[in-house]
Amino acid sequence: MLTNKYPTWNEKVKAFVLNFNGRVSKPSVKNFQLEDPENPEKTVLQFGKVSDNNFTLDYGYPLTGMQAFCIALAAFDTKLGCG
Repeated sequence: MLTNKYPTWNEKVKAFVLNFNGRVSKPSVKNFQLEDPENPEKTVLQFGKVSDNNFTLDYGYPLTGMQAFCIALAAFDTKLGCG
């Protein structure tokens, strides 16, 4: 089982943020990271917006490419009409 990584408050931007290590450049409600709850330092999947119509998807074990892609597609389905 994987869990959503919780964002931390960034005083500089006055918002909750996730650290995508430079891989995501645009804020979006669709941006998210999944982590192994037994090892919270390990991000298993991250999905985020890089330009107006482009997103990036990074994943690793235990997910396959197909599983990661399906999870990312689900992010669009549940957040239609959101930036």
